[in-house]
Amino acid sequence: MESLFQVILLGIIEGITEFLPISSTGHLLIAEHWLGRRSDLFNVAIQAGAILAVVVIYWRRLWDLISHISRPQDRDYLYKLAASFLLTVVGGLIAKKLGLKLPETIAPVALALIIGGLAILAIEAYAGRHDENDQLTWKVAFWVGMGQILAAVFPGTSRSAATIFAAMLAGMTGRRAAADFAFIIAIPTMFAATAYEGYDLYKAGELAAENWTELGIGFVVSAIVAFIAVKWLLRYVQTHRFTVFAWYRIIFGALLLAFA
Repeated sequence: MESLFQVILLGIIEGITEFLPISSTGHLLIAEHWLGRRSDLFNVAIQAGAILAVVVIYWRRLWDLISHISRPQDRDYLYKLAASFLLTVVGGLIAKKLGLKLPETIAPVALALIIGGLAILAIEAYAGRHDENDQLTWKVAFWVGMGQILAAVFPGTSRSAATIFAAMLAGMTGRRAAADFAFIIAIPTMFAATAYEGYDLYKAGELAAENWTELGIGFVVSAIVAFIAVKWLLRYVQTHRFTVFAWYRIIFGALLLAFA
């Protein structure tokens, strides 16, 4: 029963934090410090659950893009989406080959949380001085791809934060439009990363000893909670800034440095 409670709690934490700009890595690191570390496959599975939630939320938008690819605006969006994804793949593979990734220990994650929080405050101040702009440009696509690479190299940065605020800093100051692109680009990116990690675990022979019941429960819980979290965030940013997340990151990061 205790193990089942831990699985559900980790699924909830992943579902809430994967797409809010507060870093799922940081929160899972602390949770597993208290609850005990889970297998890499379990962490991959609950991440996949969160991805599935976003697919469900955006399925109409995705279907519209694919089924109306002859429309110039949809084709342009897909081209920029593909470019951002390919930049992420190439940059991520180069970073992996070079070993450019900080260890997932508390201190660097806490620092990334604090620095990210300060960056959010600065970017929100920048966006507040400009008219709202929802246009997806090549500049936005490029910097969103770079943001994804940054998040992969620096645990605690938050992939959603890096992509949303890269888009805003590059000129897409409309918060809902920036969040939409950040979440849509997350679908191929996170599916690819999850498949890559899963294949690595398969080659290492780590699948046989897995508790598939707990893994399945974690997957379902993460998917349900992520669905609720993303739907809430998309409504929230229509009338609010991201400032509350910035202060949360700064306070949480400071507490980690002080007490962890």
